[in-house]
Amino acid sequence: MLRDFEMAVCFDFLLSGLRRSPLERTRPRPIPSERQVPWPLRVAVSTLTLMAAAAQADTQSWSLDLQAGDFVRGRVEGPPTPLDLRHADGQPVRRLLAEGEGRDRFMFVAPGAGRYQLVATGPRADALVLALEPVVPRAEQQSLPERLPSPLLQQLADRLAEPDARPAQLIDAFWQDMATRGTPLVEDTPGAACLERVPSGETGAPLRAGAKTGVTAATRAEPSAPCLVQVTFLWRGARADVRVVGSPSGDHDPMTRLAGTDIWWRTYAVPDSTHLGYTLAPDVPRLPVPAAQQRRNLLATAQRDPGNPRWMTATGEPPVDPYDGESVLSLPHAPPQPWVAQRKGVSQGVVERVQFDSALLGNRRELVLYRPPGWIEDPRDPRAADQNLLVLFDAHAYARQVPTPTVLDNLMADGLLGRTAALIVGNGPGSARGDELPPNPRFARFLAEELMPWARTVGQAAPAGRTVVAGSSYGGLAAAYAALRHPELFGQVLSLSGSFWWRLPDERPAGSSTFDAAYEPGWLTRQYAARERLPLRFYLEAGLFESGSGGGGILESTRHLRDVLRARGYAVTHAEWASGHDYQQWQGGLGCGLVALLGPGPEARTAEQARQIAQACPGRP
Repeated sequence: MLRDFEMAVCFDFLLSGLRRSPLERTRPRPIPSERQVPWPLRVAVSTLTLMAAAAQADTQSWSLDLQAGDFVRGRVEGPPTPLDLRHADGQPVRRLLAEGEGRDRFMFVAPGAGRYQLVATGPRADALVLALEPVVPRAEQQSLPERLPSPLLQQLADRLAEPDARPAQLIDAFWQDMATRGTPLVEDTPGAACLERVPSGETGAPLRAGAKTGVTAATRAEPSAPCLVQVTFLWRGARADVRVVGSPSGDHDPMTRLAGTDIWWRTYAVPDSTHLGYTLAPDVPRLPVPAAQQRRNLLATAQRDPGNPRWMTATGEPPVDPYDGESVLSLPHAPPQPWVAQRKGVSQGVVERVQFDSALLGNRRELVLYRPPGWIEDPRDPRAADQNLLVLFDAHAYARQVPTPTVLDNLMADGLLGRTAALIVGNGPGSARGDELPPNPRFARFLAEELMPWARTVGQAAPAGRTVVAGSSYGGLAAAYAALRHPELFGQVLSLSGSFWWRLPDERPAGSSTFDAAYEPGWLTRQYAARERLPLRFYLEAGLFESGSGGGGILESTRHLRDVLRARGYAVTHAEWASGHDYQQWQGGLGCGLVALLGPGPEARTAEQARQIAQACPGRP
C-alpha cells in the first residue's frame, strides 16, 4: 500500500510539471523535509532525484542524484544558515551559501555523475525549506542565437539561414544595396527615433542590454543628451581581419566576419552629431615585432571606405588612390563648418611661404605667412591697434589639409573677426616635432628670441592680448606651454585636442625607487596650478571619442586643465564634440576657437552672426 501511494505521488509531481505553463515551470518548487511527511519521500523531477534525510536540530540535508554538467538553481526559505554541497560520502564540494552574506539563492554545476548532498548546518537548520528549480541537463544548455545590432545585417543573416538560401546571390544583393545607401550604414532602432538617450553625466552605455561581440558604445555628447544612432562599418573580401582605424572608441578596433560570408562589420552607438575621419585596414601584416610596431603596420593596408564618397586628404586635393587620405563620417546633426570652404565674392588674403633657419634649434622649417586684405604692417600705425595675429603650429596640416587662410577669409567676411594675420609654423626635419612641441624650453626660446622678433620685422605682429597661439594634439600642448613661458607675447591660447596627458620623460637615476611627482601625467596642468595667474584667456576643445583608459586620455586631461584654470581665475571657453583625434573636427574647431577668443561678444553680434555661431558652435562661444 505504501509503495502504491509513493508511486502515485511521484506520478502526480511529474504530471504537474508537464501541465504547468513555461512561466510556471521556472518557479521554485518547495522540497519537503522529513518533518512535513511521515516517511522519506523520493521524487523524480527531470533528471533530479531528491531525498530528504532525517533532520537534526542543527543539521538538515537533502540528497540529489545528478549527471555531470547538470545546472542546479534554488533558494532556501528560513533563517540565514550556511548551505554546503557535498558528495554522498560527506566530502565537501563547495559552499553555496555562507552565514551573514545576505543571500538565499544558490546555483552550481554538477562536476560529475552521482549522488550529492545539500547540507544546511546551524542552530535553526531544521527550520529551513529548500525550493529547487527544474534541473537543466548539459544537453539542454543552449544559448540563444546572437542577434546582430544592425537590422539589415540581421535580415541578411536570417535569409542566409533559410534552407533554400542562395548565399552568393544574397550577399551580392546586400552589397549592391550598400553601394546605393552608402557606407557606413546608419540605422535607428526599429520603432524609435534613435537607439536611446544617454543622460547627461554618463560616459557611455551598451548598444543593447548585454554588449555583443563587435559592438561598442561611444561616449555621449555634452551638454545635452543627444540621440544615439547605430553606425555599422562594413568591408567585403578580407581573408584574416579588418580594423577600423580612427573608430569612435578611440582605438583601432577589429571587425567581425558575418558567418558564412566575406562581409566584415563593426557597429557603434554614437551621437547623431558625430563628425570624424576614419580608414579601414584589411589583412594587416602580422609580424613578430613589438606591439607598437605592429600597430604601425596598420598603415600598410589602411585605406578609405570604398562605399563612402566623402574624403579628406593631406593636400586638400582629390585623392590619387584608395590609400590617399581618409573617409569622412558626418551624421545629419553634426554641426556645420561654414568657414572651411571657399566662397564666391569673399576677398582672399595673401599667402607666402618662406624658409626659416633657427640657430637655437639647429634646423630649418617652413613658415606660411597669411595677410588679409587691408593688413597694416607697421605696428606703430594707430589703425593697427585692433589687428589680430594667429600663431599656429603644424604648417604641414594647417596650410593644406586644414585651409586656415580660407577659414580666416570667411570669418572676417562674416564680421566675426577683425583683420587677422597668421604665422603658421612648420616642423623641423625628421622627428623634430616630437622633440619640440611637447614642453621644451629651447623651443619656447626659439619662439621668443628668434621667430616672433623676425615676424615683427616683416609686419606680422600684434599686441599680446590680440595674439593667439594655437595648435592641435602636441601643438595644443605647445601652445599652452608657450603662453605660460611668454605671456608678454601670447595672451590667448587655442588648443584643439591638446595632449595635456603629457608627462616629463623619466630621467630618474637607474635603480631609484623614489617617487617624484614631476613624472606624473599632466605636468603642464600642475605648472599652471603652481604659478600666479597670468593675463591669459583659453579656448580648450576635445573630442568625446578621445577618452583614455583610467581617465588618462585627451578628453579627461583637457577637462582637468579646464577645472584647474578656472579655479585659478582664468577665463576658459571649453568645447566637446562627438569627434575623434582628427583634422575633420579641428578645421571646424579652429573657427569656433577664434570666434570665442577674438570675435564680437554676444551683446555685439547681429542676429545673423548669432544664428551662424549657434549652428556651427552649439552651446559654445
